[in-house]
Amino acid sequence: MIPEAIPQLLQRYFDALYHADAGLLASVMHPKAIYASADEQPLLYRNMEEYLPVVARRVSPSSRGEPRNDQVETICLAGENTAMARVRCSIGKSDFTDFLTLVRDEGEWRIMAKIFQIKPKEK
Repeated sequence: MIPEAIPQLLQRYFDALYHADAGLLASVMHPKAIYASADEQPLLYRNMEEYLPVVARRVSPSSRGEPRNDQVETICLAGENTAMARVRCSIGKSDFTDFLTLVRDEGEWRIMAKIFQIKPKEK
């Protein structure tokens, strides 16, 4: 059974991206989380100190009136403290598939790794 805290975490994650809210995003990401994609060469890799300011500088999808396209495709538990979620969302002209590794640290679920794929937005 999926703990209710995980879907709630994922909803806050989607909200943070849609509103470009770096503070909210920091609350769902583990402070030692990684952010990476092989869609850029060399491999794109950022820690949270590098990633959160990028989000803070974005023009938010909400301010542009973009429709939301948030989807949780799967959540898989590996045990009491580890899970993986495959989610999708859209920002600007791109669709993203995110593989989010979740950990429960000090009783709170957080995203420990965000590995993502970018594709042009489907029409």
